[in-house]
Amino acid sequence: MELKNTVVIITGGASGLGASTAEYLASQGAKIGVLDLNKEAVEQVAKEINGIGLVCDVTNEESVKNALDQVKQKFGTPRVCLNCAGILGGERIVGREGPMKVEHFRKVVEIDLVGTFIVMELALAEMMKLDPVQGTDERGVVINVASIAAYEGQIGQVAYSASKAGVMGMTLPVAREMGQFGIRVISIAPGVFETPMMQKAPEKIREGLLSNAIFPKRFGQPKEFAKLVAHIIDNPMLNGDTLPLDGAMRMPPR
Repeated sequence: MELKNTVVIITGGASGLGASTAEYLASQGAKIGVLDLNKEAVEQVAKEINGIGLVCDVTNEESVKNALDQVKQKFGTPRVCLNCAGILGGERIVGREGPMKVEHFRKVVEIDLVGTFIVMELALAEMMKLDPVQGTDERGVVINVASIAAYEGQIGQVAYSASKAGVMGMTLPVAREMGQFGIRVISIAPGVFETPMMQKAPEKIREGLLSNAIFPKRFGQPKEFAKLVAHIIDNPMLNGDTLPLDGAMRMPPR
């Protein structure tokens, strides 16, 4: 599927990997709907790429439906859905003050897993109505963001790891269900990337993570993530899998 004139929605698109991917795909001619809770940031990103920026709560079906409707009115039905929205929410299951509050676990799962599901199911329902891309049998692709933590969660990442493992777990069954409609579903499991969140991390934490890097001996660059997204869109044989993007980094226990 070519990127030129293809309509793409990106959740969590106001910063980090989402914003970088929005910029890169727009440079390749895609029409981007940027969805995020941060109104000022999402509108700024959309302005820079000539897209549409929409405030959207991925955990709220009506909010997602409204955002999709506005993207459709502006550009048409999205053929690509990239789910980047998520939070880390690090906390030990039993900390100094006792067991983790169940509300904390629920919040992370609600945003990172349930939010991904909500956006995915609503986007898929619209994609299924599209005609296949001319000269192909393909109607669209959903790309969800898992994490290296789904394989190797660190201490304090129980909620995050569970959520991202859930994202991985949805990939194949949804891809199997959508295959008859010519829609692909795939996930990316990024390692540690040079995002604003990581740039704010204490130097001790950054050094500890880098000590486990194999090659390249650095954090990933957001544009490298964006390039993989573009390749997934272009390559119809990528389907039903979770692709690690981590430079062979393995996470230490803490």
